[in-house]
Amino acid sequence: MPYINVKVTDEGVSCEQKNEIIQGVTQLMVDVLGKDPKATFVVIDEINTDNWGIGFEQVSELRKQQLT
Repeated sequence: MPYINVKVTDEGVSCEQKNEIIQGVTQLMVDVLGKDPKATFVVIDEINTDNWGIGFEQVSELRKQQLT
C-alpha cells in the first residue's frame, strides 16, 4: 500500500493540475511496482513560499528577485 506525499509551493496549482498529479503518480506506482491503484494513497501538501527555502533564501524572496 504505497503512500506518496507530493509537496509543491502554493503558487496557483489548480484543482485540475492536482488531479493530474494524483493520476500520474498513481499510474507510476501501477506501471513500475505493479501496485493496486485502489490501495495507493497520494497526498498533496501546498507549502507557503515563506516556508520553503533554496540555497539560504526563502522562495518568496527568490520570487521577488526574479521580478526585478
